[in-house]
Amino acid sequence: MTTNPMRIVHCVRSPIGGIFRHIRDLATAQAEAGHDVGLICDSSTGSTFDNRFLEELRPKLSLGLARFPMQRQLTPKDMSATLAIYRHIRDLKPDILHGHGAKGGAYVRMIGSGLRLFGSKVSRIYCPHGGSLHYDPNRLEGRVYHTLERLLGRITDGLVFVSDYESAAYESKVGHPKAKSRIVYNGLTPEEFAPVTVNEDAGDFLYIGMLRDLKGPDLFIEALYNIRLKTGAAPRAHIVGEGPQEDRYRNMVSKLGLEDAITFHGALPAREAFKLARNVVIPSRAEAMPYIILETVAAQRPLIATRVGGIPEIFGRYANRLIEPGHIGKLTVAMEEALEDPARMEREAGELQRCLAATFSTDLMNDRITTLYQEVQGLTPVDEAVPQTTEGTAASRSGQAVYARSGNR
Repeated sequence: MTTNPMRIVHCVRSPIGGIFRHIRDLATAQAEAGHDVGLICDSSTGSTFDNRFLEELRPKLSLGLARFPMQRQLTPKDMSATLAIYRHIRDLKPDILHGHGAKGGAYVRMIGSGLRLFGSKVSRIYCPHGGSLHYDPNRLEGRVYHTLERLLGRITDGLVFVSDYESAAYESKVGHPKAKSRIVYNGLTPEEFAPVTVNEDAGDFLYIGMLRDLKGPDLFIEALYNIRLKTGAAPRAHIVGEGPQEDRYRNMVSKLGLEDAITFHGALPAREAFKLARNVVIPSRAEAMPYIILETVAAQRPLIATRVGGIPEIFGRYANRLIEPGHIGKLTVAMEEALEDPARMEREAGELQRCLAATFSTDLMNDRITTLYQEVQGLTPVDEAVPQTTEGTAASRSGQAVYARSGNR
């Protein structure tokens, strides 16, 4: 536990997928460390599967779970949502407002700035999680969002980037950060590094992720069709996930005559989904630091993935195994080679898993983000104030520095 418990409120528009997994792990670790934690998110997003995780998190949130209508795009309704969220946050009297994604980040920085006008010392933290950084800076939409990011950057106290790629994208599209910034990789728990064994009737390939073109399920379906054209039979495959374009992919499977080869499952826990097939395929066109890649590697499942976002940082010296994003030909070849040499795929999965554990841990993720909070709150290390014991200092046992407040908050 830190010496100065904080009141921390996280805000995100869409409480689903990897972005919510990040928040869930971070909020849990912060609550266990003695902080008061709250969460604000959209009231209309999330399936029964997603809402179950929200409800599991609720008992850990001493500052509560609150849901308000939030629009994905910029609309006039953002003004009423901002006012409602402001009133809620004002009553919580937070020390830290941590916004996740473009919309969550905009809310906390504007609301935090409003609170500061009335004497609050709240700190405004922003983690893009890709978000507006995915937009092309040469297109009108990208120019609008990146201009807004530059303006909001002036009222930001701390930035958290989940990958070196995301940090570089921010610098090139928005500008050099004016606030304190940290690159903090997403983390996994120790139990997630246990290998997953597939079912006896496992298929050949699994796509798991959000059902939208950005993540590439259309490429996955088309590659399976290409293999059928070449061999006369499509590999057996599973699609796990939910998303706004699910109907399009179901229609695509029907038009290509792949209904007997591809099974849709909806959302499932990742480690349950891994049992369905011998190889996992993540053909994303854009990413930040995707949890599903981390989870697949930790579970020691053979993986075909694209060279986008922070994925090369996960693969490290094995990044040459990644394929070009959006290239259906190279994806098809990679899937054919996986079918031809399953022993190589299993061997490479083991190599990757052994390299992952030291870098991608929830404990390290929480420690680095909490340290950033402490710095922007005006706390400085006071190692000399830590009493020695026969078992070492309190700081060394916990792996965290002990802080005292420096000046006024």
